[in-house]
Amino acid sequence: MSNLNEVKNEYLHMLKDNVIPFWLKNGLDKKHGGYYTALDRKGNLIESDKSVWFQGRFAWVLSTLYADFEKKEEYLEAAKLGIDFLEKYCFDKEGDGRMFFRVTEDGKAIIKRLRYYYSETFCLIAMAAYSRASGDKSYAKKAREILDNIDRYQKEGLLIPKFNAINRPTIAFGPPMIMLATVQELRKADPENKDYYNKYIDNLLSNIQLFLYEDKKAVLEQCNPDGTLQDHFEGRLLNPGHAIESSWFILRESIERGHDEKLKALGIKIFDWMWEWGWDKEYGGIIQYMDVLGKPKSEYHHDMKFWWPQTEAAIAALYCYYFTKDNKYLEKHDTVKEYTKKFIDTEYGEWFGYLHRDGRVSTDLKGNMYKGPFHIPRMYMKCVEIIDAINAK
Repeated sequence: MSNLNEVKNEYLHMLKDNVIPFWLKNGLDKKHGGYYTALDRKGNLIESDKSVWFQGRFAWVLSTLYADFEKKEEYLEAAKLGIDFLEKYCFDKEGDGRMFFRVTEDGKAIIKRLRYYYSETFCLIAMAAYSRASGDKSYAKKAREILDNIDRYQKEGLLIPKFNAINRPTIAFGPPMIMLATVQELRKADPENKDYYNKYIDNLLSNIQLFLYEDKKAVLEQCNPDGTLQDHFEGRLLNPGHAIESSWFILRESIERGHDEKLKALGIKIFDWMWEWGWDKEYGGIIQYMDVLGKPKSEYHHDMKFWWPQTEAAIAALYCYYFTKDNKYLEKHDTVKEYTKKFIDTEYGEWFGYLHRDGRVSTDLKGNMYKGPFHIPRMYMKCVEIIDAINAK
């Protein structure tokens, strides 16, 4: 098993000397503001459109780096680049006020997704983290306003359902899972309203538990409103990385609640279940999709290894070790850590995003509308934080 202090130093090196410099060098748009994420292996721009998700996500990363790791002005200035771009261009100010999904480099609307509010969640965490980093409480207030708007979207029926709500009423795992992490970030920036956020999170945790399919020891991605299985392609689909991500959000909440035993048990159970579903025993790595009933997988990329499930597994395994001191979790972390070497580009820096099942690189781009500076730096930051907590015990 690895020495955790050596792991910490390695992760800090990868964070500060590899991943973040790659994006600060290649991703900042100092002409229009905001960030580019669609870069080739060397960091050259291959698509000038901007992901609204990543305006928020990278601003969150940079703000968190500044607030919690190193008071480096370069981080705060780069965070403000994204914050300002979000406020200036990423809300539909002439329409319903909701956020876009994709814009041109100078901020003109390209795509607006009416089914989701994930652009809002990533903007919210950026505002919350920037409030903590800058000390400007007005950004925490803006983050709270976004939360209130998300609630309004749902109450007023503004979110177009993916499935016909009469013929197939459906609930999805993604929204409560993402909202759990989102509200946790806002609570850090707005501790005066902690009780409100705790109650909000209590409701999210109740919703999350509807997706636990005890018969198969699996977490569903969608189900009937009463939590029962939908025996259709989408209802049978498992996304192990997604569920594992939720496990560490829950374990983080256990710590926040004074090491709440029920939340601890829930988080560890989800990790244990979904590790069994997700870990590829032949080639290694967390696989992208499974079918809960063992039927043929419906997605053509079901057996690929994406970068982000590996990062979530590394974080979650360390959290489980923090709680239990059971070496099997440290071994799982080490196993994932070893596998992630397949993603790391030792020549040009950062990670590749997409591997075939056998570990061959599928495409050598470093970013697109979905991959960019978020999951990887978050993994390094969270793992360092957990190692510090383990050492402090």
